[in-house]
Amino acid sequence: MPENTSEAVSWQWDSPGVLLVDLHSAPANALGTALITGLDAALDAALAPDAGTKVIVISSSIAGFFAAGADIKLMASIDFAGFESYGDQLRAVVDRLANAPVLAIAAVEGLALGGGLELTLACTLRVAGGEAQFGLPEVKLGLIPGAGGTQRLPRLVGRGRALDIMLTGRQVSAADAHSIGLVDRLAVAGQALTDALALAKTLTRASAPAQAAVVRTVDAAFDLPLAEGNAFERAQIAELFQHGEGQEGIAAFVEKRRPDFS
Repeated sequence: MPENTSEAVSWQWDSPGVLLVDLHSAPANALGTALITGLDAALDAALAPDAGTKVIVISSSIAGFFAAGADIKLMASIDFAGFESYGDQLRAVVDRLANAPVLAIAAVEGLALGGGLELTLACTLRVAGGEAQFGLPEVKLGLIPGAGGTQRLPRLVGRGRALDIMLTGRQVSAADAHSIGLVDRLAVAGQALTDALALAKTLTRASAPAQAAVVRTVDAAFDLPLAEGNAFERAQIAELFQHGEGQEGIAAFVEKRRPDFS
């Protein structure tokens, strides 16, 4: 598949099953209409029936920024109806990423603030360069995070830490973000994309249906009582054995060969 480019977003295959999505909306990757539309187009490419995508990696080629947040200049120029429409568009693309039937990794260098952080929270995993900074500063504008930040951040770092970040609007360093679970892997500054792509290639070797089931079952742990969560887990593993790739994985292990996963 050749490289595809919109006004603010480019996407291309880095390796089989791994689609690299690059944000390049100068000067700071504000999540305006062009970037939202570009992300939607990249997801169209990733989720096309014949695409074979297993992992999406999202990064930025704007120095110093992963994404600086919502488009404040746009918000200042619109009325309430426009504000609601813009928020709905942003939430829709973030939710689409969060609910995509493939894995996603955010490779973060520089600032990931507001909607930029919310975009990373919609990814399955986050890899950050050592100089990255994270924050949800919306209270400084008299607002709150509006693209899932109030819901996804506490699930990652806990209620108290999430409140500390959101109530103060402060920025969190990459090291601190890693220590509280906001970041899954910490890379040397400038190496987040390299590490994220290496992780993506590793992820493509496992069973995609099993990985999707892991994500579903772990997410259920936050929403279901323990007994119901265990029952859900039992249903997932039964489905993988009967209709998924479980039998192939077991046979490959016994036969000492590489499994033929989709």
